[in-house]
Amino acid sequence: MLSFDPKDNTERENYKLMIGTVIPRPIAFITSKSKDGIVNAAPFSYFNIAAIDPPMLSVSIQRKNGEQKDTAKNILDTGEFVIHIVDADNVAEINKTAATLPPDESEIDLTDLDVVASQIVQTPAIKQAKARYECSLEKTVELGNGQHITTDLIIGKIERFHIAEEIYEAGKINYENLRAVSRLAGHDYANIGDIFTIKRPK
Repeated sequence: MLSFDPKDNTERENYKLMIGTVIPRPIAFITSKSKDGIVNAAPFSYFNIAAIDPPMLSVSIQRKNGEQKDTAKNILDTGEFVIHIVDADNVAEINKTAATLPPDESEIDLTDLDVVASQIVQTPAIKQAKARYECSLEKTVELGNGQHITTDLIIGKIERFHIAEEIYEAGKINYENLRAVSRLAGHDYANIGDIFTIKRPK
């Protein structure tokens, strides 16, 4: 068994160890809106459930050279955003939004994705997602290395669920119909794959 002290590694070395072992990671495709009305869209794989009562989701957005990404800045400015689940049917189009654009340009314009109005928040959503969540900003936590803030950890409270009929069955989600895609390392993604059941002890 190899053992590493993260303080002896470079940031990139720690990054590779983490993204290669913390797998598979669900992907949040986030739309946000700037104060000037520009719709920003980007995928993030540092994403998961934060709480159930009330329902909350967490997403960690890394800064670039100390600067907040447009998504984080928009969320902090407006207090709202929409998270979509990435699936096998929309992953190719969503991947296009990972391109780096200036704040006054929308990544949606690079894709064939269709924008639809949300019901609660002012931020628009993407029609092609089978599951999406309208969120309000609950809390943000700035994380760093002692010298610089490197990450914005954002907690969003779900204000509205939107679930496609083909994945909804008696209050539960049919994950085979959802076909969610997960993130691995490098340029690699994964489907659900083999499924097995282990009962929890009583």
